[in-house]
Amino acid sequence: MRVFVTGASGWIGSAVVPELIDAGHQVVGLARSDASAAALTAAGAEVERGTLDNLDVLGAVAAGSDGVIHLAFKHDIAFSGDFQGAADADRRAVDTLGEALADSGRPFVIAAGTLGLAPGRLATEADGHDVAAASHTGGPQTRMATAEAALALASRGVRSSVVRISPTAHGDGDKGFMAALVAIARDKGVAGYLGDGSNRWSAVHRLDAAHLFRLAVEKAPAGSTLHAVGDEGVPIRDIAEVFGRQLDLPVKQVAAEDAAGHFGWMAGFIGIDSPASNVLTRELLGWRPTRPGLIADLEQGHYFRPRTA
Repeated sequence: MRVFVTGASGWIGSAVVPELIDAGHQVVGLARSDASAAALTAAGAEVERGTLDNLDVLGAVAAGSDGVIHLAFKHDIAFSGDFQGAADADRRAVDTLGEALADSGRPFVIAAGTLGLAPGRLATEADGHDVAAASHTGGPQTRMATAEAALALASRGVRSSVVRISPTAHGDGDKGFMAALVAIARDKGVAGYLGDGSNRWSAVHRLDAAHLFRLAVEKAPAGSTLHAVGDEGVPIRDIAEVFGRQLDLPVKQVAAEDAAGHFGWMAGFIGIDSPASNVLTRELLGWRPTRPGLIADLEQGHYFRPRTA
């Protein structure tokens, strides 16, 4: 297959590209910078220069491909205060890519997330499909509605599927939530958690997630929701305790009223109880996570290497 991948040089995308190539597929990667283009060329992929705003480019490349994996998101503007702008750009890109694939039977796989999907209980692939609830507000709910729009393309002759990624897609080189929490612990001199720290996050190794994206583009049935989940739920206190051991810091509860001051932008996430299951995904595609779980990966120490300038 000739697979068009957006976000191809990102954290997940840079693992998806070699996963696809090693399986015999050709990859066309979207690159918005010279550095991204060079990384894709080095990985053996073809390069298409452009961004999510270049809708004509997205549509043309998708139309000339055997399948599309959409991983790109404007994280830079999302985390600088304009999440809605990033989410709206994502929706326009998904609509454009979907239109290019309509009535073709070709696969279209997009990334979503499991965080906050069913707070306080184990979320399954059957959860989170209330389009009305997802559409009535902006912000993060916009992305949920976008995922549902992608799944709805199954009725238009697209073999569409959504891969929901755990909030922590971990591995050596990660600059996401875990790296942010390590930096906070270093800065505050405390490995902190909220409440009793029993709230849970699902987690997946980046390479296991990449393998699932390949299986999805190869054989996921139209309209499938898949969970890139290795650990169903890792208690935040267990994570803090690893931080404490690795950084030689005290492990302490942070009072709710101090959460914003301690955790900064992470305060809105760190207390969420959001475990998730992968049972239906395993049954549907035969996917089996084989890489280390989150705690084992943290214990390897690469998250705690001295920072360089």
